[in-house]
Amino acid sequence: MGIQDTPEEWQVNATVTPFTGNKTSVRTDQVVMPDGSVHGRDYQVHPGSVAVLALDDEDRVIVLRQYRHPVRQRLWEIPAGLLDVPGENPLHAAQRELYEEAHVKAEDWRVLTDVYTTPGGCDEAVRIFLARDLSEAEGERYAVSEEEADMEHARVPLPELVRSVIAGDLHNNCLVVGALALTAVLAGDGIDSLRPAEAPWPARPFEA
Repeated sequence: MGIQDTPEEWQVNATVTPFTGNKTSVRTDQVVMPDGSVHGRDYQVHPGSVAVLALDDEDRVIVLRQYRHPVRQRLWEIPAGLLDVPGENPLHAAQRELYEEAHVKAEDWRVLTDVYTTPGGCDEAVRIFLARDLSEAEGERYAVSEEEADMEHARVPLPELVRSVIAGDLHNNCLVVGALALTAVLAGDGIDSLRPAEAPWPARPFEA
């Protein structure tokens, strides 16, 4: 199977949580190193996320433009959101986000890739789905607020997204990883090589 990441957990002598927010917290662990020394490691504790690279029948990707205060930029992104409930099925969460942010549903779902966004300082795990066979969702549009209130929507050809990523014009992690991963899949073994939508996810176990 080639190289792969493996589970491992070093001994932790003590843990404190100096900050607890609405969705995330900050933890400090005293970790025993291989040489026996002990060092503090600060990191953000995150519930996990899902993202959706939604590809229409013209090979265009649904993207959203939203203000992100920590980086002081309006970023083009793919639909994404938090796993709000522990053990939540990530496919159900992804379907919800696609509906809420783009008012779109999809008939064909695959796992595109799984990533840790910033493993040196945060335990956030993200599952990025590929969604195809798109159509307009039924019913009322989801009521948006705060940063989402002036969200822009667009459909952009996949090669154009990739060119913008390489040029340094797009920076959202899930969009970058998703666009490059799908391009690699299309140039390689094809979409049928992707994992099924309910494939196991050890980083965030869930009930099918």
